[in-house]
Amino acid sequence: MSHVKDHSLAPQGRLNLEIAERRMGALRVIRDRFVKEQPFKGLTIGMALHVTKETGILVRTLVAGGAKVAITGCNPLSTQDDVAAALAEEENVLVWAYKGETREDYYRFITAVIETRPHITIDDGCDLVTEIHKNHPDLLPQLLGGCEETTTGIIRLRAMARDGALKIPIIAVNDNKTKHLMDNYYGTGQSTFDGVLRSTNLLIAGKTVVILGYGSCGKGVAMRARGLGAQVIVTEVDNFAALQAVMDGHRVMKMEDAAPVGDLFVTVTGNLRVIRWEHMEKMKDGAVLANSGHFDCEIDLETLEKKTRRKRRVRHYLDEYLLPSGTVLYLAGEGRLVNLASAEGHPSEVMSLSFCGQALACEYLVKNRGNLKPEVITLPPEIDDTIAAYQLATIGVAIDELTPEQRKYLASWQEGT
Repeated sequence: MSHVKDHSLAPQGRLNLEIAERRMGALRVIRDRFVKEQPFKGLTIGMALHVTKETGILVRTLVAGGAKVAITGCNPLSTQDDVAAALAEEENVLVWAYKGETREDYYRFITAVIETRPHITIDDGCDLVTEIHKNHPDLLPQLLGGCEETTTGIIRLRAMARDGALKIPIIAVNDNKTKHLMDNYYGTGQSTFDGVLRSTNLLIAGKTVVILGYGSCGKGVAMRARGLGAQVIVTEVDNFAALQAVMDGHRVMKMEDAAPVGDLFVTVTGNLRVIRWEHMEKMKDGAVLANSGHFDCEIDLETLEKKTRRKRRVRHYLDEYLLPSGTVLYLAGEGRLVNLASAEGHPSEVMSLSFCGQALACEYLVKNRGNLKPEVITLPPEIDDTIAAYQLATIGVAIDELTPEQRKYLASWQEGT
């Protein structure tokens, strides 16, 4: 029933899962508890996530807690085929995913997950939940709720809530500090350059890197760019984010002014067409474009494809575009998530934190079934604190505890100057 590219890749997938599991100690702590408590016994969890080795360990954690899991990809280029093959062999797991999916297969696979009649959804980008609401409303009454992994999905879900279209409770796992201040910041920063370097082998030192968007992801990319020796320019539409970028030591300017001076452009806005043809026409010969936002709409690929004189694949997921002016531009990862299209996504250690959030969010939905409104929900802060404590213990770090006197002082208001 599963659909993967090549079942013979499973042995390598199992090795990659083994390595990831070794590095995801915090999630293993939760799995050990789930084995004993079986919070998901009798439940099916439907997932649309990047099918990577790290996601595989989340799948195993949920299955250990009694769940049946049906999973598909949330991006046509993000599946690791060996991992998909390995997961397809595991008990209580169904997989529909391969790297390079057609649009038709992408939505056919989402439908296949929906047809397993899940009780909980886990989404990265909101495509699974959107498809259920639009085309499978009969499933809504049995859903305990869902969990959303990423900023783009939360934006879409809050729009649904404002329109009165959201019919189930959704936990914004991305709002956990242990997610957006770790995964988005440290994970996106490192994995973006992993993808860019695998595609281009570009020397970053001395280059001008233009980062479009200065949210948690943009801050992470900027930190890594500077660490590699780049000069960083940030473009923004938000006053405070732009001010933060200035205070962090970056140049901030409009995209029309950044276009002629950038050597590498990285989009992380969650919005569409932030790099347009009018910008591409001004770019240097040999400039590289990459996207680390969830969807492939941040760079205006439609116009680029239409106006280019020649396009050819010149390296691993690196396409060369010859413009009418004679300028050559390079696009990494087909304009999709460069860290997954051209590389392997975030390191296991940071994804352990994100997936602790997903596992505990699913448990929260079960524990609170029938008591949650159809809205976007942030998990209680003590869950975030628990995840951070698990991770600290995993890496062997101990912290101080408040004394009784200190606790009393922090809880009082009488003492002053």
